[in-house]
Amino acid sequence: MAETQKARIAVIGTGWWATWAHIPALQQNPAAELVALCDQDADKLAQTAQTYGVPAVYTDVEALLNGESLDGVIVATNHASHYAVAAAALKRGIHVLLEKPMTLFAAEARDLVNLSNQHGGELIIGYNYNFTPYAIRSRELMQAGKLGPAQYITGIFNQEARSFLSGKPRVQAGPHHSPGDVYSDPKRSGGGQGHLQMTHLIGLMFFVTGLRAERVHSVMRNHGFNVDLVDAFMVEFEGGAIAAIGGTGSNVQEARKIDLQVYCADGWIDIDEAKGTALLQGANVEREEYAPPAAETHVVPASITTDNLVDVALGRAANGSPGEVGLRAVELLDAAYRSAAEGGQAVTVESLYE
Repeated sequence: MAETQKARIAVIGTGWWATWAHIPALQQNPAAELVALCDQDADKLAQTAQTYGVPAVYTDVEALLNGESLDGVIVATNHASHYAVAAAALKRGIHVLLEKPMTLFAAEARDLVNLSNQHGGELIIGYNYNFTPYAIRSRELMQAGKLGPAQYITGIFNQEARSFLSGKPRVQAGPHHSPGDVYSDPKRSGGGQGHLQMTHLIGLMFFVTGLRAERVHSVMRNHGFNVDLVDAFMVEFEGGAIAAIGGTGSNVQEARKIDLQVYCADGWIDIDEAKGTALLQGANVEREEYAPPAAETHVVPASITTDNLVDVALGRAANGSPGEVGLRAVELLDAAYRSAAEGGQAVTVESLYE
């Protein structure tokens, strides 16, 4: 693609996250052209197209893909529909930014990775933490073996989510749609805390470490909601590392806590994502510290994954959050939900494919 051209992008799904993050990001990116929107809800679709001045609308994904010449699509539909929508685009060799969680089931996630490899369209997963400089540096050190093999991992994701999981519409400022009852519905969203929030931490963990889960023990509590509010996972990885990770969606916003610690044979990684700080140190690595500039609040831009799709489509950047990372996150979560349903019994990743 010539540098003077713009990346032609369509957004599939016009709900809360699309209208709050992806559509504004595309319209603010001078290298992107938002050419079409797609949603089964015709009223929501028409309202969004009018608000943002998007010229073409479709209520059917196949009609969109047949009717437009696209370099990339953003899939921001409900979790349960991710597989079918992303697969349709990947089969055409179109680059896809797929919101997290990648899918609800490991077999579907693996199929999407295979489709991406077969047809040449990049599959980017919407994990914005993976684009932070300390996550990228941690990944580099782990891949280079500078810290030695991972042995023990701890992680926590505490962030208020009751307003999402309650199923009650949220009051939104500006033109953004409310999530409504989507996140409280197991049929459309799978689970709650795990699929909505823990997936961020898990995606970061796999991005940094390159590990793969082998066996998962899980306990979840709903506390009156239709989906899980509090999760605790014990994970055994291929190669022998183990992890204890968990979190709650019941905290007040001021108690937001997102931590990941990776203890290796020759060093460690300590990331405080909520504060935007990190410490990397080891026997073969000089101490590296990361912190946001003084007096600045740490926020990873919501546009960072959107911009990566545009850059990938234009051939000027690599995929910053690969599908393989999303697949490994889905494997862990798929096993975790099955384990919780079985009273905490261990579930192997291998059994997910039987």
